[in-house]
Amino acid sequence: MTSRGPAGPAILITIPLSHYCEKARWALDRLGLPYREEAHAPLLHLVATKRHRGGSVPVLLHGNDRFVDSTAILAHADKVSGGDHLYPRDATLRREVEELEERFDTELGTQVRRWAYAHLLSQPQLLRSLWSRGVPRVEAAILPALAPLTRLLVRAGYRITPEAAVRSLERVRDLCAQVGDRLRDGRPFLGGERFSAADLTFASLVAPMVLPVECRAAHPAIEELPVAMREEVLRTRDTDAGRFALRMFSQERARVPAR
Repeated sequence: MTSRGPAGPAILITIPLSHYCEKARWALDRLGLPYREEAHAPLLHLVATKRHRGGSVPVLLHGNDRFVDSTAILAHADKVSGGDHLYPRDATLRREVEELEERFDTELGTQVRRWAYAHLLSQPQLLRSLWSRGVPRVEAAILPALAPLTRLLVRAGYRITPEAAVRSLERVRDLCAQVGDRLRDGRPFLGGERFSAADLTFASLVAPMVLPVECRAAHPAIEELPVAMREEVLRTRDTDAGRFALRMFSQERARVPAR
């Protein structure tokens, strides 16, 4: 959707643990678009999103308009900020950035999510603390009663089994290897010489596997992780793709370009 003269700060509806929400949040922060974050516990977030004809998060409300997909949020933020920030004006370069973003959205993000939840679902106390971080007090109070049902729905909805988690990890490793290959020519960013939505999307969606300190999603500390999950995080950090993601967070996450 396009904006029709929004007035006042936007509202970003999120859940604390979501790496797709971090993708949207990073874009809004980087482009300096004023917004207020409205975080909700999983399952309870549907009360907020359904009011605006959404389902999953993130959802952005900006004036009279709503955006119910992280990519749509990035495109909107880029457009209302004057364009050529996250998406190059050059048609060929823009197409390349959009193709990378789409691949990371549909393949990397979903596989990382399945892998992460496969480990975290066996840690109910840790998962509850992540799900409740920053949500309204009443939702945090209700969450312990809802958490068993939420875990069942997550397991079923994302089709999480031990075998599926192994396949997801293999796919993520393959995608990270492809990113490493792309960077082997010395380019500083995935699209070449400038930061774009492709870099932001890759770093955001792989974040649960490298746990950058600059990430504002609700991630556990590395010492809180189950052993196998912690070992994979350390392994991923030591790959070309992992180092790239950490560099994007350390160098680009807090950067707001001069207007």
